[in-house]
Amino acid sequence: MSRAFNFSAGPATLPESVLLQAQAEMLEWRDSGASIVEHSHRGPEFIQVAAEAEADLRALMSIPDDYAVLFLSGGATTQQALIPLNLAAPGQSADYVVSGHWSKTAIKQAKPYVAVNTVASSEAGGFRDIPARSDWRLSKDAAYVHITANETIHGVEYRPSHYGDTLDTGDTPLFADFSSSIASEPIDISKYGLIYAGAQKNLGPVGVTVVIVRRELLERAGQPRADIFTYAAHLKGESMLNTPPTWNWYMLGLNVKWMLAEGGVAEFARRNAEKAALLYAAIDGSGGYYRNEVDPAVRSRMNIPFFLHDDALDKSFLAEAKAAGLIALKGHRALGGMRASIYNAMPVAGVKALVAFMQDFQSRHG
Repeated sequence: MSRAFNFSAGPATLPESVLLQAQAEMLEWRDSGASIVEHSHRGPEFIQVAAEAEADLRALMSIPDDYAVLFLSGGATTQQALIPLNLAAPGQSADYVVSGHWSKTAIKQAKPYVAVNTVASSEAGGFRDIPARSDWRLSKDAAYVHITANETIHGVEYRPSHYGDTLDTGDTPLFADFSSSIASEPIDISKYGLIYAGAQKNLGPVGVTVVIVRRELLERAGQPRADIFTYAAHLKGESMLNTPPTWNWYMLGLNVKWMLAEGGVAEFARRNAEKAALLYAAIDGSGGYYRNEVDPAVRSRMNIPFFLHDDALDKSFLAEAKAAGLIALKGHRALGGMRASIYNAMPVAGVKALVAFMQDFQSRHG
């Protein structure tokens, strides 16, 4: 077997050591007589897995004690609907900054439950940048301000060089979708009221979503809803209000342990900066053969879309890349071209291999 370098935007590549550990424990977890996926979520075996996953994630991301951590199913898109249901009163407004496809999706999910104010948008420019904080027109009585920290499709990311160390929203809590950049660098969680992320890019496999929320916000009454849609009820039930996706949660736990052992978020910030710099340098240094159209100040470290100078070469590029062991480089249908997703589990060697292939392809097809 020869594993390729997988540049998929999600479900994304996982560390080989994590996959091997899961393989070794598939039939029997820690001499328990059964696989973890066969154990009851109420049993001591899985309770231990869940407790370790939360403790390790808190350590990895320096999550303060006054923040609750939930492990939920349904994906980030479900959270985009649950957030206004739980944290906005009937008829209340909420502020949204639009910086790409997933920002627009968040608004679509929220609109049935909250009066959405689009306080800034970069859509007119093709989502090649992010609205500067000075351009936001925030409401006075909004329940929250929502941003998408990294846009997986359009390849733009809130970077300190663009907006400073924090995004001050005054007394209105800042909520953020971190699905494609969570745990990729240190962040000050206390600056956010809530962050959420599907696990399938940086934290583990698809099927489990992490919600990190300031506990006092869970005291909000929100809107009429069933318990299964209530964050406070999930917290009280230790994220087991219903049967959770136990295998996915277990895999997340293994991945977080791997990240801690590798040096934590500071080390991954270093690696991710190195990987992004290598790939952007190859694109920018190609003399126009490859191009990335995002404002350099907000270029994503996680998802790098790029285009060949002649899109007639796209099929050849993808076929030859696959033959070279570089897979899932096709760009999203909304943009076309190519996209390299270089999350935490993508090694620097993978990006170096991609850069070498790009240079070789240019020399042969230029």
